[in-house]
Amino acid sequence: MNILQVNDVVKRFGNNIVSNHISFDVRQGTIFGLLGPNGAGKTTLIRMICNIFSPDEGTISLFGQQLNSELQNRIGYLPEERGLYKKNKIIEQITYFGELKGMSHSNALASARKWLDKMGATAWENKKIEELSKGMQQKIQFISTVIHSPDFLILDEPFSGFDPVNTELLKNVILEMKSNGTTIILSTHIMSQVEEMCDEVCMINTGIPVLQGTVSSIRNSYKRNTIHLEYSGTLDFTAFPQLQVISQSEGSATLKMVDENFSTKAFISQINDIVEINKFAIETPNMHEIFIDKVKSLSN
Repeated sequence: MNILQVNDVVKRFGNNIVSNHISFDVRQGTIFGLLGPNGAGKTTLIRMICNIFSPDEGTISLFGQQLNSELQNRIGYLPEERGLYKKNKIIEQITYFGELKGMSHSNALASARKWLDKMGATAWENKKIEELSKGMQQKIQFISTVIHSPDFLILDEPFSGFDPVNTELLKNVILEMKSNGTTIILSTHIMSQVEEMCDEVCMINTGIPVLQGTVSSIRNSYKRNTIHLEYSGTLDFTAFPQLQVISQSEGSATLKMVDENFSTKAFISQINDIVEINKFAIETPNMHEIFIDKVKSLSN
């Protein structure tokens, strides 16, 4: 069952097309990665899904209905730009956000305390936001987003400001919510998290969808044309126009074959006279390498 259906959506601001005929579906109980470089149009699209903006063309339906204000209480939205009241006590603030989503005061208070305990933040209950570190504030923002147990959750850069321990905590909480049936859109630049957490992804660039599908199908589409090379010495890859550098560090490179007539055997023979080859493998690139390759190819 598809919880969200985005159908041929277009959004303009003046003469600038920010969303250019975008379509995708999000299945119930899955994590859907919304990807793209800065300025790609992700935030505008998210705001249309939340019914903050309206599309100029196309339709968006949620839970089988056209977007409306009543559906918003079933959505939890964590924006990249955080919005907490710095002078308020944490317990008061979280409870207030619960009440805005239709909860009674007593239910909101009970849910706030449950989530504070779950996130290891019970001791902060009576502190003010301005007394907390950026990472602690991020925890409170997340709790305020999920206090009403939303059926549909949108997380825009949720791991920003977190150390590795709290990143792992939040990741496990998100995966637990998924296992309990919550449908999630995750927008992040951390591709390792996309690979680990997302079932499907849509990458947009300048408002246009450029990469779409399951994580496994996208990775497999790059499988047969990607070389991983480890070597001792110095190589100038500009001498090989049949190859495109996806990523490179000292003694290591991931390369994309852009010429179908390229001979790996001839390439090995050529570089074997220049460097010592420690590893040569045709393998499946990770999502980080695919993301970089796609952004580079679109900017050329």
